[in-house]
This record gives sequence, structure tokens and C-alpha cells, in this order.
Amino acid sequence: MQQSWKGEPGSMTVTWTTWVPTRSEVQFGLQPSGPLPLRAQGTFVPFVDGGILRRKLYIHRVTLRKLLPGVQYVYRCGSAQGWSRRFRFRALKNGAHWSPRLAVFGDLGADNPKALPRLRRDTQQGMYDAVLHVGDFAYNMDQDNARVGDRFMRLIEPVAASLPYMTCPGNHEERYNFSNYKARFSMPGDNEGLWYSWDLGPAHIISFSTEVYFFLHYGRHLVQRQFRWLESDLQKANKNRAARPWIITMGHRPMYCSNADLDDCTRHESKVRKGLQGKLYGLEDLFYKYGVDLQLWAHEHSYERLWPIYNYQVFNGSGEMPYTNPRGPVHIITGSAGCEERLTPFAVFPRPWSAVRVKEYGYTRLHILNGTHIHIQQVSDDQDGKIVDDVWVVRPLFGRRMYL
Repeated sequence: MQQSWKGEPGSMTVTWTTWVPTRSEVQFGLQPSGPLPLRAQGTFVPFVDGGILRRKLYIHRVTLRKLLPGVQYVYRCGSAQGWSRRFRFRALKNGAHWSPRLAVFGDLGADNPKALPRLRRDTQQGMYDAVLHVGDFAYNMDQDNARVGDRFMRLIEPVAASLPYMTCPGNHEERYNFSNYKARFSMPGDNEGLWYSWDLGPAHIISFSTEVYFFLHYGRHLVQRQFRWLESDLQKANKNRAARPWIITMGHRPMYCSNADLDDCTRHESKVRKGLQGKLYGLEDLFYKYGVDLQLWAHEHSYERLWPIYNYQVFNGSGEMPYTNPRGPVHIITGSAGCEERLTPFAVFPRPWSAVRVKEYGYTRLHILNGTHIHIQQVSDDQDGKIVDDVWVVRPLFGRRMYL
């Protein structure tokens, strides 16, 4: 069971899986117990996993509409052939004038999901309005003829059935052309969740695929298609800055990192940053040109916060207040939620653009307070929930928000 927000105010989409074809219905209401008077019907599609057994699942999607903003609902899904247990969720508030709270992380496995118990407790206590899962699920959803995907969806269900669980694809999703990812998550837009954007409070949030730069056998044209979509979306978002001042991106593989591994952003020039052949469809110039405020990444199994940066140069707002009116985007790498690959060590000497590095299991809290203030905190699971990084990004509303 997974919830997502497809971009329509007062709506919520519920996605679940069955082994046999059945009707797709959600019953919902406001009372924790007793009858659920409201009904919504949806559709199901068969999904055939690419593994040797060609396992067939049925993916159900139902969109609830006319929800009252900020109101808590109780729901269950299924059909006469069987019903799920009851779950609760709070409908997202409408408009730009509220303060969304998000949990942000990537790289969460079905084995060793260290951050999950605390995320479940946080969710039950009503701490978040949505989750951003920045790629890499289950390790891997396709394994054991997609049974690992089934197990992973059951594991995250207490969180994903209670909050909009918003995703982007990572490298561990690539088998059979990202088919498990596309089937199991329901994101806005018409690109099967590979790239999309949505508005949440004072922020415009863009999710995209870094993987189009690496798995070119699924189509080189996807790099260009996504790039053109990103440029068009960023142009629209900039025209709407008065209503939604913040532009936040999420993509799996970072442009910068200082980890001691053989990966794309330490030993090599980042393809995401510079593009194919170091010059085609690179995203750093695009994001800089359109004044992206905050870039969220994962992939490295650690937490790293960068100074505001462009082209390896630090662009702090000032020496005393580097994140007040920064002159370049702020990057956060948050891939330490826990998986069987364990944590990634850092290079001995941090780069001059690296502000904070934490090699501990955990996840990030992101509070978009208003149009001028964003609060970022890193929670350490190794230290029983201690906040190990805490920073405010501040941008006055006046003046152009583009860096150029």
C-alpha cells in the first residue's frame, strides 16, 4: 500500500498490489472506527515481472477526491474478495501559505533498513506531511522474481500508507527498464514517475532521473527529453516565484561528493553535472541558470552538506552567514537510511566545498517554514535520534532569485 499526491488539490492516490484480478475500491471516512461511508473506485493493470518465473501481479490505483485540506481520514482498500487493514492519512493543505515538513532520504533496503523504525515512529506522531525517497529501493525490487519488491512495500507500508510517498528512480531500479519502479509507485505527470514536478506549500519540487545518463541502452533520447522538460518546468517555476519562492530538486546520483569510493562524483567528473561526453545536457548550468535553491541527492551511503556551490567554487552568502542569500544552490546528499551495502566511507581530506560529513545511519528532516526560511536537520539513528546537523537556508523575497 502506497500513497502519493498526483498534483490535484484535494486528492490522494492509493496504490496496492494483489495476486489475482479484483475490483479496486477504497472506502474512507472521518471516524477511526465504525463504518466508512465514502467510496472511490479505480482501475488495475497487470504487471509481469521480468524474472524467470514471469510472476504476474495486479497493480491497483484509486484516486480519492474532494478531500478537506488538513483533515485526517481513515481508509481501507480492496474488494469483496478481501480488505486491507485501516490506515490513516491527513489530506495535504492547499495553497502556498503553510509550512510543509518532509522526511528525506535515499538508499533504503529491505535488509538493514536502519532508519525505518524511527521513521515509522515519526510518522505515527504526525511529524511529516510527505516523504521524499531519493532513489534506491529494497536492493532490489526485481530480486527473487520481484518478491523482494513485495517485501519492501510491506516494510514501508506504515509510512507510505500514511503520507504521500514521493520518489525518484535510482540505479538499483534499472532492471527490465525500471519496470518495478514504474509499476509500484504512482507519481504525477505522464512520464511513469521518471520525472515530474509538484507544488507543496511555498515550494516547487522537481523529481528527475539521473539514471538516463547511465543506462543509455534504454534510450539516449530520454536524456534530451528530460532536459527539455526540466528547462520548460524551471522557466514556469521562475514565473511563479511570487507564489512559490523555493525551487527544490531531487535526483539520485549527486553532482558532488567526497566519499572514498570509485563512484561518479569522486574519482570521475559527474555525468549528471557535466552531461554526456562532458558537454551534452549537463544539469549544473541549467539549475544554476534558473536559480534552483536546494538540490537533494542520495546514492552515497552517508550524509554530506555542501557550501553553496557552482562549478567547484564556493558561493556563500557571507562568511558569517553562508546560507543567508547564498549565491549558488545548496546541495544535501542523504543516502544513509540503511541497506545491506552498509555505509560509505569518506575521503580522508574533505574538499573545500564540503561543509559537514556524517558517516552514520539516519535521514534528513526538511521544514519549508515559509517563502524565506527553510530548516534542514540530519537525524542520526546511530545516536538514537540525535540531531547531528542543523542549518537554515534564508532567502529574502526581494530581488531576482537567479544567480547569473
